[in-house]
Amino acid sequence: MGDLKLGYNTGYWSAGPPAGAAEAVLEAERLGFNSIWTAEAYGSDALSPLAWWGAQTERIKLGTAIFQMSARTPAATAMAALTMDHLSGGRFICGLGASGPQVVEGWYGQPYPRPLARTREYVAIMREIFAREQPVEFHGDFYDMPFQGGAGLGKALKPTLHPLRTDIPIVLAAEGPKNVALSAEICDGWLPLFFSPKEDQFYRECLEQGFAASGDPTKAERFEVSSNVMVIPGDDVEQCADLVRPFLALYAGGMGARGANFHFEVFARMGYEGVATKVQELYLDGKKQEAAAAIPLEMVEDVALVGPPAKIRDELPRWRETCITEMLLNGPASALHGFAELLS
Repeated sequence: MGDLKLGYNTGYWSAGPPAGAAEAVLEAERLGFNSIWTAEAYGSDALSPLAWWGAQTERIKLGTAIFQMSARTPAATAMAALTMDHLSGGRFICGLGASGPQVVEGWYGQPYPRPLARTREYVAIMREIFAREQPVEFHGDFYDMPFQGGAGLGKALKPTLHPLRTDIPIVLAAEGPKNVALSAEICDGWLPLFFSPKEDQFYRECLEQGFAASGDPTKAERFEVSSNVMVIPGDDVEQCADLVRPFLALYAGGMGARGANFHFEVFARMGYEGVATKVQELYLDGKKQEAAAAIPLEMVEDVALVGPPAKIRDELPRWRETCITEMLLNGPASALHGFAELLS
């Protein structure tokens, strides 16, 4: 692996736009960061802010982390990608993810089962649209183009827009082993959420399975792994960890239902199943502060860099030795220069 690249993730919106996000995007480009990323759940969408803030930049790559596949048909996502790639001069990265059953079925009103098979079809259709070699005809288990039925007048089409790049990178948000392997097989990159260096070998094996299935012997050399990593420098390690704990409690405990939380499973694989179970019980009972307090420092340190700068620098080598190619950071514009120096 070469030098570890840095990216900036603007994160989710809550009641309004993240304070200072526009300034942070400009600072990230000024500092030579590789990329900026936007997110969506069931509020703001990922594309509009990326276009708005990205229009003020010239060099930095622009990624969605992530487009929720259930929110758009494959054709709609491909149209957005082709459009953004033109507008940005070839800087767009199309990040996709299946999301979870609560959002997919509760917010988008779409069925969730068999997300991996659905992802495979989704990406195949997008690739065909990007290639623009012929009208798109695809009849799978989930997507039917042209639709067979309805008015009976569906016509196979190809985009009127000529692609700036026919190989717009598609990266996949994934946590489970089969989905991580799928990212390596059919996509150009993987977006982990709670990556831990101690799980590196496990994930490398998943990726190797996908590379082998892809049939492309050079794919591993081009594949990107862009991981969110919370970096909280400060004199008091526990106080720094306290800024991470609510985030971990939300995902390990509050996302999904009991028995259907992929984030919970990530922490269980790390050896924290007992902790995650307690956190989930507290969180789903409405005891969010108690849930956060139940997370031990070790669990925070497995997925984040917290504490005095010297401690963070000492821990960096174990991150550099992993399959990660890019760290995605979050924070105000004023913090980015310090992050860049600390992680260089």
